[in-house]
Amino acid sequence: MKIKALVAAVLLTSGVGSVYAQTENCNANSSISHEAVRAKNYKDAYAPCMAVLKDCPTLRYYTYSDAEKILKAFLSEIKDRNSADYKKYFDELMQVWDQKLQYLPELNKKLKTPVSAAKELGDKAVDYIQFAPNVDVNQAYQWLKESVDAEKGNSKGAVLNFFMDMSMRKVKADTNHTEQFFQDYVNASQYIDEAIATEAKPNVKKTLEMVKENLVAMFVNSGVADCESLQNIYGPKVEANQTDSTFLKKAISVLKMMKCTESDAYFQASYYMYKINPTADAAVGCAYQAYKKGDYDTAVKYFDEALNMETDNAKRAEMAYACAGSLFAAKKLSQARSYCLKAISFNENYGMAYILLAQMYGSNPNWSDEPALNKCTYFVVIDKLQKAKSVDPTVADKANELISTYARHTPQAKDLFMLGYKAGDRITIGGWIGETTTIR
Repeated sequence: MKIKALVAAVLLTSGVGSVYAQTENCNANSSISHEAVRAKNYKDAYAPCMAVLKDCPTLRYYTYSDAEKILKAFLSEIKDRNSADYKKYFDELMQVWDQKLQYLPELNKKLKTPVSAAKELGDKAVDYIQFAPNVDVNQAYQWLKESVDAEKGNSKGAVLNFFMDMSMRKVKADTNHTEQFFQDYVNASQYIDEAIATEAKPNVKKTLEMVKENLVAMFVNSGVADCESLQNIYGPKVEANQTDSTFLKKAISVLKMMKCTESDAYFQASYYMYKINPTADAAVGCAYQAYKKGDYDTAVKYFDEALNMETDNAKRAEMAYACAGSLFAAKKLSQARSYCLKAISFNENYGMAYILLAQMYGSNPNWSDEPALNKCTYFVVIDKLQKAKSVDPTVADKANELISTYARHTPQAKDLFMLGYKAGDRITIGGWIGETTTIR
């Protein structure tokens, strides 16, 4: 005890005592405020917490987190964002963020896992957007872009979400931002994919997947993401990035999502991607390009490659369906049916594949010299349409519309009676169709 008293006396006489006393006072205030925050008693936590930030700004990192919780709780309780109190607490919240960023190098020395300034800036931007009386979109976008550019796949879901939101607001106000908006989407969607891939917690992964859906929705609803604009932006960029597989893959994804698979940018991106790394998506792009040129054999070759490379049955079903549609348009009905059946084998609930099969049969119903028997083909057509809506309710409206149309072409009972058939009899449709149906 004598030694402690002697040290205290020396400190006091040497002028350091005031500093020592201040630190002890900060420790006391820190303890009081932190316990009050943990109890969600923000009113009593406010004064001691602010005192610590003023007198000992590098004492503890969590003091800043506590201050953010306190001020955001106050702001959430105030309904009038134009009131003096609201503006006071909002200004203090921004000052807390600025001070944290200022002292972050010193604060990081006390943390087991240092925090990046870019991450903190992103969190500041999120708070700014959520609580600012009037959001300066350009300022928020600048902070978010700086954060996202540095953090990339380590960016928080909320930061990526608001980054895309601010970019969308900018492009809606000024179309000169269009090219940057497209690039922002490419980057943000890449980073959210990386975050989802590395996230181990199911609940966090689910949240990130929701953010991904939001990014897509904002891109689609931006008002500038049409095929002509995408071609103008991506056309030159695809040529300039012929060997950049990351860029090409994302370009293909965006163009497919926007249903711009007839654009030259999509064809070229697929071709260059196929040269670098012949993925299933790249092969499908090459298939579409061959189809557009009328080279159906080459188109089928690429579709087959895509089907062999893809492991996801849902995607394989889509590829087979696309091939069937291309062959149907080329009037190669037997081949088209083969791929339509492949699509159904990959996804037995693929309603649109059954509808396409029905349309194929309906486009070429003749197999007999008897007109009434040819009309029986439409019973098979209706069978497929009934099957379509039974396995996939989302296509029910389209199926019902087609049933109504094709039903008008079925044969009359008297015509079939003359040929020895009546309702309830089974009949096999000949020719290229070769399916059995029931007369009704």
